[in-house]
Amino acid sequence: MGLSFTHEALPQRVVFGAGGARRHLAAEIDRLGAARVMLVASAAEDALADRIAGDLPVVYRWPEVHPHVPVEVARRARRAAIDAEADALVSIGGGSAVGLAKAVAMTTGLPIVAVPTTYAGSEATNVWGLTEKGVKTTGADNAVLPASVIYDSELTVGLPVDLSVASGLNALAHCIDSLWAPRADPINAALCLEGARALATGLPEVVADPGGIDGRDRCLYGAYLAAVGFASAGAGMHHQICHVLGGAYGLPHAQTHAVVLPYVLAFNAASLPTLGRLAVALGSPTPTDPDAASAALDELRRRSNAPTSLAELGMREADLPDAVRRCLAAVPDTNPTPVTPRNLTELLYAAWSGRQTRRTP
Repeated sequence: MGLSFTHEALPQRVVFGAGGARRHLAAEIDRLGAARVMLVASAAEDALADRIAGDLPVVYRWPEVHPHVPVEVARRARRAAIDAEADALVSIGGGSAVGLAKAVAMTTGLPIVAVPTTYAGSEATNVWGLTEKGVKTTGADNAVLPASVIYDSELTVGLPVDLSVASGLNALAHCIDSLWAPRADPINAALCLEGARALATGLPEVVADPGGIDGRDRCLYGAYLAAVGFASAGAGMHHQICHVLGGAYGLPHAQTHAVVLPYVLAFNAASLPTLGRLAVALGSPTPTDPDAASAALDELRRRSNAPTSLAELGMREADLPDAVRRCLAAVPDTNPTPVTPRNLTELLYAAWSGRQTRRTP
């Protein structure tokens, strides 16, 4: 049989370079012809936003940024954008900031220029997410895809090492989940395997030298590739589980992805055609070993001192049966390993307790 697939790429401009955020942001706003900018940045990012957005025609600053984008916050932000007669949005921060900007763009049609300060990757996708009454709803809409993204690794130096690790593993989850997602294809696999390689080499550098630029450059580059591949492939089993856990139980986004990832990889490994290539990307010295990819991921997590259990993130054991029910309904039926109540229960209990994901050699 010949190679056959359908791949869709999203139109977006990316400007990458350490130390250039202020200059590049001003140029992108000028390119858009915007004269009334609404700036989305949390109060914690005030000083950074002042430094980067000082040349912009900002008419309104929105400081209320929350994980998982609560619907009521999105509604207020949309009204603020209309009242301010904004003609463009600038988000400065992590996935929560760009997520709120997306929520505004979805109903107003305003273009977004995103300036990421983490490795979340949301800035490179057309995926939006809103949470209401403990349920997180996601979807895809090209109206929320940022028109431009400004990547400047100097902006991530202030991100503490533990959050850098969690955010980087969240990006790695985009890479791995895309390999079995509903629209997986050879092009997004190539993007995501290269993204995984960059993240697997960059994260240890960030841990060893938090103020260094090389490791953070690698992580930003890897996070971008991961997000582009993810936008094409769609959300697979891993992301659907994490969206349920974050929305229903208020768990932190990046840390939840960091914890759940090795369990979903172990769950799907036997059914993954690209397993050997993934093992190579993650730096395995024995990529033909069936456990190589999981072992390499475990070693990366160990070296990075990553979070190890849902329990340490605040999830209660009593919530696990409800979580199984919710996740069972959310996991795509295209997942390569069939999902049953029994094996999903085993996976979530293991992730909750931090139990080992693979056999001991």
